[in-house]
Amino acid sequence: MPTVNVFKDVLFKALGREYSTEQFEELCFEYGIELEDETSEQEMVKKEQGEEKAKGKSNRGIYRIDVPANRYDLLCAEGLSRALKVYVGNAKPPVYKLVQPAGGKVQKVTVLPETAQIRPHLVCAVLRGITFDQDTYDSFIELQDKLHNNICRKRTLVAIGTHDLDTLKGPFTYEALAPTNIKFVPLNQTKEMNAEELMTFYESDRKLSKFLHIIRDSPVYPVIYDSNRTVLSLPPIINSNHSKIALETKNVFIECTATDITKARVVLNTIVAMFSQYCAEPFTVEPVEIATPNSTSTHRTPDISSRTVEATVGYINKSIGIHITADEVVRYLAKMSLSATLSSSRKSVSVSVPITRSDILHACDVMEDVAIAYGFNKIAKTVPRSITVGAPFPLNKLADFVRRELALSGYTEVLPLILCSHDENYEWLRRKDNGEAVKLANPQTIEFQVVRTSLIQGVLKTISSNKAVALPIKVFEVSDVVFKDESRERKSRNQRNMCVVFASKTSAFETVHGILDRIMAMLNVKLVSPDAAQDGYFIRESDNPTYFPGRCAEVVHKALSIGHLGIVHPEVLQKFEVPFPCTALEINIEPFL
Repeated sequence: MPTVNVFKDVLFKALGREYSTEQFEELCFEYGIELEDETSEQEMVKKEQGEEKAKGKSNRGIYRIDVPANRYDLLCAEGLSRALKVYVGNAKPPVYKLVQPAGGKVQKVTVLPETAQIRPHLVCAVLRGITFDQDTYDSFIELQDKLHNNICRKRTLVAIGTHDLDTLKGPFTYEALAPTNIKFVPLNQTKEMNAEELMTFYESDRKLSKFLHIIRDSPVYPVIYDSNRTVLSLPPIINSNHSKIALETKNVFIECTATDITKARVVLNTIVAMFSQYCAEPFTVEPVEIATPNSTSTHRTPDISSRTVEATVGYINKSIGIHITADEVVRYLAKMSLSATLSSSRKSVSVSVPITRSDILHACDVMEDVAIAYGFNKIAKTVPRSITVGAPFPLNKLADFVRRELALSGYTEVLPLILCSHDENYEWLRRKDNGEAVKLANPQTIEFQVVRTSLIQGVLKTISSNKAVALPIKVFEVSDVVFKDESRERKSRNQRNMCVVFASKTSAFETVHGILDRIMAMLNVKLVSPDAAQDGYFIRESDNPTYFPGRCAEVVHKALSIGHLGIVHPEVLQKFEVPFPCTALEINIEPFL
């Protein structure tokens, strides 16, 4: 959950009253958010950087509040205080309006076709006659950072740029040019650089270096110009110093470039909804005309019209476990800043979803807001209508039984990753790729290319990472491997395996054989001769390439091979960088269900 830092005095001023910490904590709980801590800038710096760095920092009280990740309207003091004021009944939700500029001429941005190669989408808006003080200015900047880290996915999906419109001259163009053709002075710098030099310059920057990879390898970089060919920004990296906003800024031009148009609209709507309250005419937004490539028409952003979501009163009552009337549903939704109207039958509600509530997507979201407004603590406890008896899943019960026996035998359980490289699954184990492994279509790293078809490679990697541990190393894993299976709906199947590895100065075939006998005895499976037609198990010589020739056996149960045990081949140990002999056992335990 994102954490929002809000000054107590700013919050209480917006709410119209003061709260004790206990009172405010209770209010947060009722609304579905959580007061994490009451602190100050000095305390936070002291905790993170030490007492020396905290000297001179402010003692002004701060509330640290955890909010749901999908409630972008609660990521700043403005949205948080507005939502709580509506919830306690001290205000009504604002109505947002699009207004024409005083001169009648709407700002226009032309998107050139080349931007399709890098960041194809753009949405814009203007906040006119805005008044900042230090707190609101800081909140404006912080909201952009919160959105960048949240819905914008570290600027990969959306990048926000805010500019002092009075320093620019429209119309604007959104272009994609070669890095050497883009020259400007970056934000808070004095030297002009081209985009290629800029990338090198910010490599050591702790904040901006994290975003360079987004466009660095592209042949063209996105850039926004005004009519004088003055650069506004190089998204998603940095804005130009020419158009930076300050406390004195009165007209703010907001642009969001994106690879996801839906998220770009949500981000733009969130910013204008939160800070249009400081405009000369509160809650008004000036639209911007966007001319897209390959289109003869233009469209205007932002779109601040509301959406409609339907939900039945019966569904809401049944899901929450309460019995309230349709009128009460409407009243509770109003507490959550949602306007609702009843159908003619009074059996369903039509909810008008404002631009601040992009989290409302389905009737279940409407139901959740009714539950919050009603109060979770007020929902009566009831006895379930049906009575069932819980029981462990048989395969998991068997696996836990095997784990317990191995642990009692002195072995330590390990939990390697289920993904591995193709070489680890085949070549390093001296196996040929027979096509049975599930392969990742777009692996992000060479270490995670396939889903493992055996456990031994993960256990050997664990031993390799713990070579300093005193010998013998006795480890095991009981977990799933995966195989392709065209007969299954998902075209694959899981298989629960057990793997035991004993690593010491000498091989220990007889020790691992003893572990096999112990597990079989506890499973009540008898050791039988290969010729006997009994319900038991036996081992026979095998030539599995993972193991040393002549030191490998196949485990057979009910005439079916269920695994192998033996001394691990030296070439396998060399690949996994294990410097001492290892003896391993791996079997499929599902036949013992």
